Amino acid sequence: MTVTQDVVPGAGSKRSVTRRRRPLTFDRVSFMVVFLGLPLAIFVIFVVSPFAQALYYSLTDWSGFSSGMNFVGFDNYVKLFHDDIFLKAVRNNVELAIVVPIVTIVLALSLATLVTTGGSGTGTVRGLKNSSFYRIVSFFPYVIPAIVIGLIWAQVFTPGSGILDAVLSKIGLHQMANYAWLGDARTAMPASMFVMIWGGVGFYMVLFIAAIRGIDPEVFEAARIDGAGRFRTAVGITLPLIRDNVQTAYIYLGIAALDAFVYMQALNPGGGPQNSTLVMPQQLFTTAFTKGQFGYSTAMGVVLAAVTLLFSFLVFLVNALTGGRERKVRR
Repeated sequence: MTVTQDVVPGAGSKRSVTRRRRPLTFDRVSFMVVFLGLPLAIFVIFVVSPFAQALYYSLTDWSGFSSGMNFVGFDNYVKLFHDDIFLKAVRNNVELAIVVPIVTIVLALSLATLVTTGGSGTGTVRGLKNSSFYRIVSFFPYVIPAIVIGLIWAQVFTPGSGILDAVLSKIGLHQMANYAWLGDARTAMPASMFVMIWGGVGFYMVLFIAAIRGIDPEVFEAARIDGAGRFRTAVGITLPLIRDNVQTAYIYLGIAALDAFVYMQALNPGGGPQNSTLVMPQQLFTTAFTKGQFGYSTAMGVVLAAVTLLFSFLVFLVNALTGGRERKVRR
């Protein structure tokens, strides 16, 4: 056991602070093993090890159905960046990662603000009447599996027999009676984005409602007394105070958009007209299980993982550069 003394200068006197290193007892060692060593071992076995194995497979020509494989180095990656179809899938994923999170967060935040602070303009700040009903209804799509949502909307978009074309015909838009929403390269991606936004906006609305409920109501009352309108209060007070929640929501939505396999496979299994809705996971799946090129498809998976990590890093970087870290320190 070692003892160290630090002398802290004071007003005419000296105060000695004694720090003692606690001995390694059985309780301390067992605690570190159970709560630090075991989780770390599980993480290494089930996260780091599979990723390292996938990285190795991406450097081979493994077919996935044979024990033999040849080491080809970075040939798979060179081939990837000359593959027009895969590059098209990358562009589609980037487009999804930009549009879907932004639109979903704007809609969810707007609805959450209405439900929590969109009530009467006089008296205590409160939300709309029957706000619990709105929360339940908006959250309902999130409890439905993504594959079911995709299949339902695929039927809605079906030309001729779909509900959407029937409704448009009823209101006088007869030129839309047999319009192929998912069969036209101009509308396939927007229609797919709409389905993803519809499936996720309710959950993030409830998330933002919980965050706004955690803000002191006196803050909103003070803003109302100062003459701030609803829009200014939402932008100048609500949004900065739930900044961390918005950042988390954007990361999760971006990761979901970079995946998007379930939605796209249900809406357009073949990648859509002119590969307009093809995403990286779809191309990875086709390359591995249809063409039997597991080494090449694993390289696609590594690129997808790298893009996802880069996306998360950029979100944190933008948040730090725009003052997110400074506000957190001031709190």
